[in-house]
Amino acid sequence: MRRTTTARTTARRVAAAALALTVGVTLAACGGSSGEAEPTASATATDDASVSQDAEPTAEDIALLDAVEITGDAGAKPTVELPETPFEVTAPVARLVVEGDGDAVEIGDLLSMQTTGISGADGSDLGSTYDGGTPESVELTEATLFATLFEALQGAKIGARVVFAVPQDGGAVVAVADLVGATKVLERAEGEAVAPADGLPTVTLADDGAPSIEAADGDAPTELVVQPLIEGDGATVEEGQNVIVKYTGWLWDGTQFDSSWESGSTFTVTGVGAAQVIDGWNEGLVGQKVGSQVLLVVPPDKGYGDQESETIPANSTLVFVVDVLAAS
Repeated sequence: MRRTTTARTTARRVAAAALALTVGVTLAACGGSSGEAEPTASATATDDASVSQDAEPTAEDIALLDAVEITGDAGAKPTVELPETPFEVTAPVARLVVEGDGDAVEIGDLLSMQTTGISGADGSDLGSTYDGGTPESVELTEATLFATLFEALQGAKIGARVVFAVPQDGGAVVAVADLVGATKVLERAEGEAVAPADGLPTVTLADDGAPSIEAADGDAPTELVVQPLIEGDGATVEEGQNVIVKYTGWLWDGTQFDSSWESGSTFTVTGVGAAQVIDGWNEGLVGQKVGSQVLLVVPPDKGYGDQESETIPANSTLVFVVDVLAAS
């Protein structure tokens, strides 16, 4: 089951998906009992699976993007005029329009970007975060960005503006993004160890920080359990923020069903508190500090209820160990 969205939200998310592979989670998320998506690190760049992250733009693609006219001050919603419609490119293509005059960003930073999207089919507005929305967040890594966009953003500074286009059937998605902030992303939880309450699964960490568990004896709790295992010293996560995490998930009996550690990736919870994740995550992550590791024991009514979700049986109690790596 997929979560439904309005046409405007879908359009903006398609534009945002051009910014980062991670944003595709919103498009492809599987709904739970209350419509939320399963936390999963898998994502696609756009709703067209044929678009390659590393595809090389042609000279014609580059020239066409150079001909896009962008007016307006950086930091405010720009006016974008396409040289022609349909505006079509053969591969993702990007260019830095304004270098910015703030601090330089570094590889691995969590970038905060205001974005606006334009349909290459007819030049129409696809929606914008400038219109009262939350800025998009994405890590500056080769794994999460199209190669051309990653290259364009390396060495950029806060205040930079970038334009990029991603091929879509009927016309490319064109987007302009202003870099408004950057936050360092931890590699793993770090802070003071917290002794957990009795009766919970026992968590063991590998040398690299990846968690494993020994299942607890007895019946699963019927209420959400939020048990810090490591208390970080970073900022407290607030509702509406975008939060970068690493996690592993198990059934109550200790059967693992998902892990971003094994995939070598992170997961972005966009707009935590009302994010498209299970209720146990929305409730359990708000109030945690960056750098913390938290054990979440999620009863069915805070997870997927009486519905199956891929390898998760109906009426399952779920166990997650989540490292909170950044929030913005």
